[in-house]
Amino acid sequence: MLAVDKDTFQPEVLEAQGFVLVDFWSDGCEPCKALMPDVEELAAKYEGKVKFVKLNTTAARRLAISQKVLGLPTISLYKDGEKIEEVTKDDATRGNIEAMIQKHVG
Repeated sequence: MLAVDKDTFQPEVLEAQGFVLVDFWSDGCEPCKALMPDVEELAAKYEGKVKFVKLNTTAARRLAISQKVLGLPTISLYKDGEKIEEVTKDDATRGNIEAMIQKHVG
């Protein structure tokens, strides 16, 4: 799973072709850290179909706000650089993340 920052988000996510799933998290977000192993397992499962990246919003607050990330954890699915769906806060569960992927990617 690729870690991106405010400098690499644009080329890795917004300029990428196909599906990119972004895990927005922060150092102080315990639910984010608890969810990370599930997201990494999904990254392995969907390798080749979806690119998985994670962004620590602690050092990229303006970027997070520009992507309309208002609460954490937020897992967003992008297609060809456009956000198409996201799950956030209590809805950010492994089941809901996988359902979102399957809905769009199959």
